[in-house]
Amino acid sequence: MNRQQAFTLVELLVVIAIISVLAALLLAVPSRPMERAKRTLCAVNLKQINLGVRMYTDDWADKAPRTPGTAASPGLNWSGYKNLMKSYVGAGDGTSTHDKLFVCPADTFHYSMAGNFEYVPKGMHEEAPDFMSYGFNGGNARTNSNAPGIAGRLFSSIKNPARTVLVAEGPAFIPYSWHEPKPPASNGAPMFNDAKDVVSFVDGHVSYIKMYWGGNHPPGALALHHDPPAGYDYQWSGD
Repeated sequence: MNRQQAFTLVELLVVIAIISVLAALLLAVPSRPMERAKRTLCAVNLKQINLGVRMYTDDWADKAPRTPGTAASPGLNWSGYKNLMKSYVGAGDGTSTHDKLFVCPADTFHYSMAGNFEYVPKGMHEEAPDFMSYGFNGGNARTNSNAPGIAGRLFSSIKNPARTVLVAEGPAFIPYSWHEPKPPASNGAPMFNDAKDVVSFVDGHVSYIKMYWGGNHPPGALALHHDPPAGYDYQWSGD
């Protein structure tokens, strides 16, 4: 008599496990190009916005945008600079969901800066003034703030234009990352060191770089409150 060999339970489990791993790998492959495409589009947007800001400065005696802002209402960092330069990039008047240039496709979540950094499962641009995913390096325009920045500064006086931030993704100022996110810390704070974000610089180039956060020192400090140590490819100040 011929005996038919059947799979044992262990063999079936091994086969199922292998199939599961292969399926997970196949599903993960398309996501990487998709994430790269989002990051590339964010970089393209920032390149155009960067050009708009620099065209604005050309018309205003080489001076970077500066509008009133406070810690409670940091207008310049968001809608303030957009309102000054958006005509240079063909943006519409006022808040508009059609101003796609100012929205990063990776901007699908953010953390509320009011209170305890509550996770918000929708884009920063959906709540930021004037439909924005990107912020201007104008921390120095805030009252009662020692943050560096280039608001109101002559571009020709900026000593390291290839290192000095002009406009960047919103999370770069905190920092966390839309592209390579990490879970919040045990206290709920989203900040982490070496978060990677798309950043544009005064000289016009755009890079995907690591942002420095040296921990909660001094208390409440975000990335934009201090220039990074050696080894990082950017600075907030123009000196």
